[in-house]
Amino acid sequence: MEPRCVECGFPIKTLFVQYSPGNIRLMRCENCKAVADEYIECEFMIILIDLILHKTKAYRHLLFNVINQHTVNFEGSLWKSIFAFLLLDAYRSLLLKRNEGEWGSSMSFSSIVWTFQEIVQDVFVGNFVFFCIFLLSMRLMLNTTIQISRCKDILLAVLVSSYFKIFLIATMVWEFLSSVIFIIDLFVLSSNTVALKVITDSAMNRCIAVCFCAQALKLLVTQVPARRLLRF
Repeated sequence: MEPRCVECGFPIKTLFVQYSPGNIRLMRCENCKAVADEYIECEFMIILIDLILHKTKAYRHLLFNVINQHTVNFEGSLWKSIFAFLLLDAYRSLLLKRNEGEWGSSMSFSSIVWTFQEIVQDVFVGNFVFFCIFLLSMRLMLNTTIQISRCKDILLAVLVSSYFKIFLIATMVWEFLSSVIFIIDLFVLSSNTVALKVITDSAMNRCIAVCFCAQALKLLVTQVPARRLLRF
């Protein structure tokens, strides 16, 4: 993906010109005449706040101008994001089991092994279903052609926009109701929707439908008795 103007999404050849270390000039967009990417000179916390507020220009900065195949180790970033995503998802499953009373210090070794097996199953099967339905829904609802390079870009966008999952770590310090976990899931869903809208330039209602279908099927697979059927 080539760099984009964060205001209008128009492709930009160069975001800035560097005259000397620490001395740069931000380029203007040929389409909207605004500064192509004002976030280049912003602190990380400002960018993070705008991401939390779901500002599309912050997502354009992150997905097009920061995570770029020409500026970062794209494959390395993809694998690291996958590992972090699956690890946080596994911790989410563990939290749900702990709140349901399925996890405790009095568990036998066989129960721990069985619970661990269920968590691994939930994480891998659930996310496999999620991404399959996500790509299929994109093909049907957004009429998007899914190529290998395009698929990698979309996959990384979904993984990175799921950053709200990191707030699950707060449960290591404070105790929360299980409803907080589902509130975080809603934030992840909304963040995925904005990321999908930015990277595909599609209508918001269609992006909501794509993300909702994928998330709903994932929740169905990991929560309903389909998991228990594998015991028999």
